[in-house]
Amino acid sequence: MTQKEEIPQTEPAEIEHLIEQVKQSNLEQSAVDKLERLLRLILRLVELLQHKNVSLKRLRTMVFGPRTEKRKTSDRHQEEEKKEETAGGVAGSEAKSEAGEKIETDEGAVEQRKPAGKGHGRRPAAAYRGAKIVECRHQQLKAGDQCPDPGCEGRLYQYYRPNNFIQFTGRPMLEVSQYKREVLRCAHCQERYPAPLPEGVTGEKYTATADATIALVKYGGGQPWYRLSGLLESMGVPFSESVMWERCEAVANAGLPVFLLLKRMAGDGEVLSIDDTGLTILEWEMEKQKLAARERRGTQMSGIVVKSGRRKIALYAGGRNHAGENVAELLSQRSPKLKLPIIMSDALAANEKGEEPRISAKCWAHARRKFFEIAELFPEQCRIVLDAIGQVYQFESETRGMSAEERLQYHQEHSEPVLMELKQWIKEQLQNRQVEPNSALGEAMRYTLRHWEGLTKFLTVEHCPIDNNEVERALKRFVLFRKNSLFFKTEHGADCGSIIMTLIESCRLNGRDPWAYLVILRKNAVAARKNPELFLPWDHAEAESEPRAA
Repeated sequence: MTQKEEIPQTEPAEIEHLIEQVKQSNLEQSAVDKLERLLRLILRLVELLQHKNVSLKRLRTMVFGPRTEKRKTSDRHQEEEKKEETAGGVAGSEAKSEAGEKIETDEGAVEQRKPAGKGHGRRPAAAYRGAKIVECRHQQLKAGDQCPDPGCEGRLYQYYRPNNFIQFTGRPMLEVSQYKREVLRCAHCQERYPAPLPEGVTGEKYTATADATIALVKYGGGQPWYRLSGLLESMGVPFSESVMWERCEAVANAGLPVFLLLKRMAGDGEVLSIDDTGLTILEWEMEKQKLAARERRGTQMSGIVVKSGRRKIALYAGGRNHAGENVAELLSQRSPKLKLPIIMSDALAANEKGEEPRISAKCWAHARRKFFEIAELFPEQCRIVLDAIGQVYQFESETRGMSAEERLQYHQEHSEPVLMELKQWIKEQLQNRQVEPNSALGEAMRYTLRHWEGLTKFLTVEHCPIDNNEVERALKRFVLFRKNSLFFKTEHGADCGSIIMTLIESCRLNGRDPWAYLVILRKNAVAARKNPELFLPWDHAEAESEPRAA
């Protein structure tokens, strides 16, 4: 009987000592850096392997980085595309030419110009909502005048399309103005009389535009306090971190009435997409250590995107409750005469909290991911599943512009046969023991069958989405913030961040300017507290025309 090979043991202190020896060696500096990075990686791996809950997937992600879920086009699909292009021939090129834009040349001939394709890198002028519009008029020419070209006898006329020139100029993030006011003093009573400020300048030290800029960069751009403070310092505008927090707290205080109104409106929404992501609150982490293990709860940032008619609401809630508990709170105040809401989520049990009636739908993106992650191990079986799900997503893209009733009927005609065939195939694979039930592929198949009713709600319920991607995109805003700022210090800070991020993302979802909206909200804090319904992110027209001056 062969003796079992003994696994060599390495202590972290030995690796640290080896790193110091490498630094003191005569090797080139580039080689020293590479060896140190390699040894640091080994040290990190040893540290992770000492924890029993570490997974191979996490190790692979740490070493090689995260992978995209986009699939490479297979050779079979590429051959089919080539055949279609060949079959199209000249007729296809003529169709593309007809779709192009007609332009007139100097000789008067009409040419066809192909429209710019996707990813051409040009933005339309309408995309610059924050641009200052300057009308430029001819000073010496007008419609009806003779053409300035000496060799031309034509007359000028008003062309339907203006020539848009877009210019970018730089300026500091915040601008500081010093008003040196002349002071006159009475020789008898010693009373001082400073000169008045210029017209339009208020006595506020921090204007609404300054508050909105800081709040947007911090919570909309994810900049940590120290980095933002250093950036302003480099621009000649010293601004302490504590003052930045006070200004953001003022913005959150102004937006609180609107935030509470949005929560009440979200409870009456048609579709609520929910999810959670990790959150650290230092105050709670210290308090948690004093509790028994069964009483400790983690903290997370819940994201809720609500579709209500033509409007969308993005809600963030940072704290100890899961998204399911936050949704249960919203639905407890729901108007009783409304139809049952659709709750779109992943299959996490915490998302089903609450006894309020609802229609539970599950996310196809989560189900697809389980097969995508093991596609290298089971290529043929996973290809069948991923191709079927890809067809459903293709049908979903074809329903854009349809009414809810037309979309439901279209999916019933096209997506339902594909999914029914997929379900039958998965059942046969498991029943005939062609797949090991406890393998990764078997678990992915059993997950899909277990949640089949929720996954196929879009085939029976109008307005039901097929995935949870909308709230995933909204939570990416907070993930960016977390990668830079790491944590909140207190629960009050998490609440302020939730309010401001809710207002910013709700503006973005409805195509409005978050900066201009925060300016108006900050200026009208008293009016917003009395009538928050007049200051919703999509209703306040004045916010669109707010000048961008600090």
